[in-house]
Amino acid sequence: MKIKEIIVVEGKNDTNVLQSYFECDTIETHGTCLSNATLKQIEMAKKTRGVIVFTDPDYPGEKIRTTINQKIPGCKNAYIEKNKAKTNKKVGVEHASKDDLFDALQHVFTYEEKPKETLSWQEYIDLGFSGKDDSSMKREMIAKHYYLGKPNAKTLYKRLNMLQLTKNDLEAIIENKKG
Repeated sequence: MKIKEIIVVEGKNDTNVLQSYFECDTIETHGTCLSNATLKQIEMAKKTRGVIVFTDPDYPGEKIRTTINQKIPGCKNAYIEKNKAKTNKKVGVEHASKDDLFDALQHVFTYEEKPKETLSWQEYIDLGFSGKDDSSMKREMIAKHYYLGKPNAKTLYKRLNMLQLTKNDLEAIIENKKG
């Protein structure tokens, strides 16, 4: 499978694994301290071929993703679940199977640059995503459905609004998962 966009990853191992399965080019961030040169390279790549941010499903990976999306709006994002990208000791894109990487890259999306609030905080609470015994489970189910990784309550709320989802959209998913 050939991937047109340039994939932003954290390191050389991610690049090696992706290039063993896909025909693709990558930009490596080399950790959380993104240099201005790397950010410029990502910005240029976005303008010419497009970019997919595909960082590890851990705190440093989320930090890198957030920085890139804030400084270079309009990038595509791919997420992989932590349980699909880990060994006994490490977590990372390079530990995922070919099928799981393919699935993640098939479900990329771009956040709305200046999202209008389509879901109020009260609606979010009413749906049970925060403040209830099963809130964590509900958040995980919705995040899994939309390929959003495993965000905490506040981050999921922000991402749902960035995707312009409404209370009705989420209720439909919750009802569908119950049935």
